[in-house]
Amino acid sequence: MAFRRSRTAGLAGYSDAALLLARLVVGAFLIWGVWDNIQSAARMAEFARFLGAHGFPEPRWLAPLSVWAQFACGVSFVLGLATRWTGLLCAVHFAVAIAMVDAKLGIRAAFPAASLILFGLLFATIGAGRYAIDAMFGASRR
Repeated sequence: MAFRRSRTAGLAGYSDAALLLARLVVGAFLIWGVWDNIQSAARMAEFARFLGAHGFPEPRWLAPLSVWAQFACGVSFVLGLATRWTGLLCAVHFAVAIAMVDAKLGIRAAFPAASLILFGLLFATIGAGRYAIDAMFGASRR
């Protein structure tokens, strides 16, 4: 995969490469953030207790749902597959996290989740760019 500068003048010509880098970093962060929960039943149980302590209903079921949703978002962003829909899922997921947990902890604590909301909205609105599986199906940009 050669990074080709588009015909657009200036730095905007590298927007597809920048989108790829953003997708890779955000996707890897999401995967890394939940990998311990996937690998360890004890860590998943700890996360379920955390959700219960913050008032989430049915934390025993929501913990794995949240973990696997974040993992799926990460994989989707890395591959550039279904990026627009995944961006929406990511934004909603972390909006709930802010509303239920981070809003009580202040702006510094909420910043990571807020950033993931913004990246999710960015990917949902502009797509994955040229260097993505979505591009093979014509879904990367419109």
